[in-house]
Amino acid sequence: MSAASLARLSAIAAKGERFVLGLMSGTSLDGLDMALCRLKGSGTDTRFTLETFATAPYEPSFREAVLEVFAKGQVSLEDLTLLNVTIAETHAELVNRQLADWRRDKDSVDLIASHGQTVYHAPRSLHGRPEKPNATLQLGDGDHLSVRTGIITLSDFRQKQIAAGGEGAPLAAYGDLLLMSDHHETRVLLNIGGIANITFLPRADQDDRAFSTDIGPGNTIMDGYMRRYFAPLAYDEDALVAKRGTVCETLLVRLLQEPFLKLPVPKTTGPELFSLGWFEAKKEETAPGLSHEDAMATLNRFSAHSIAQAIAPLRPDAVFLSGGGTHNPLLRGQIAEALPSVGLHTTDRLGMNPDAKEAVLFALLANELVAGDPAVFESRILGAPAIGMGKISLPD
Repeated sequence: MSAASLARLSAIAAKGERFVLGLMSGTSLDGLDMALCRLKGSGTDTRFTLETFATAPYEPSFREAVLEVFAKGQVSLEDLTLLNVTIAETHAELVNRQLADWRRDKDSVDLIASHGQTVYHAPRSLHGRPEKPNATLQLGDGDHLSVRTGIITLSDFRQKQIAAGGEGAPLAAYGDLLLMSDHHETRVLLNIGGIANITFLPRADQDDRAFSTDIGPGNTIMDGYMRRYFAPLAYDEDALVAKRGTVCETLLVRLLQEPFLKLPVPKTTGPELFSLGWFEAKKEETAPGLSHEDAMATLNRFSAHSIAQAIAPLRPDAVFLSGGGTHNPLLRGQIAEALPSVGLHTTDRLGMNPDAKEAVLFALLANELVAGDPAVFESRILGAPAIGMGKISLPD
């Protein structure tokens, strides 16, 4: 660690505006989202501009290496250790290549904010052992990223939130509260990634606090089903497979009996629960001869129904979608049909690219860590401690 790097970090914190590259790799494992953000101020005075955004697709060999350890209770410790470096080096290579494509010098980027790759999420509500702590694991070491890119890197955001009493996910409320709140409208921000999560943002004259919560599966089981039975397809593009099928109502009812769906919010889950194995066990119990197309149609309806079931009691004025699920027309249509009195839009309407939103969130968290005050979140978010998040890695 050099005095020059520490001085640079201090200078970045004191700047009127910062350029932060947010990185997000989700449970869909389709690629690395990179959002270059210009951020002025901090807290409720934050002013945000998305300078540019790109998703770099992963090579199949990389995706398969992650899937070897992804959401599995037992894995090779050697593979896990090696993957921590492999993910960081792969992400650094994609960042360097993307900056070159954007014709941006590394010195024009103040910070990288890297979510890393979640490989196992283990809150008490999932592992079921009350004597054990909440825990989560994201791979992709920040030191390797920083050294390989030459840019100060903030990473491993979820650990601090758990250390302060949270469950480590979802973190969206911190950024959504700063950028998406409205004095006159109660909003739900719905992100449909592998897991679906929402942020509830009450209007100013309501006594309710904001919160973020996972609500059930988004794309994760559908993507897993496609990889197993429709390879080499990794997902159901435009819901073409699901549209050919018919929903099995008996199986749908069985899926909706999952106890997690009835737990009070805020709560968190992951592919550790909502896995392909979980679904196929339910299918064998109720509809063992179901065609693959009917299975996909049922999974699509299940995601839509569980999402709408979680949102309806909140009675929002509007719902704003982001994440990969925004590109699934059948899923979107079924959510809209189940919430007829609620306006359903993408976050484009709020000036936020729906594909970039999660990467932008981590850029915001990095900005808050170096230049903000955690007190801005005090008592404003249900179940979320008011703390700064992220570990700092210097390139020298």
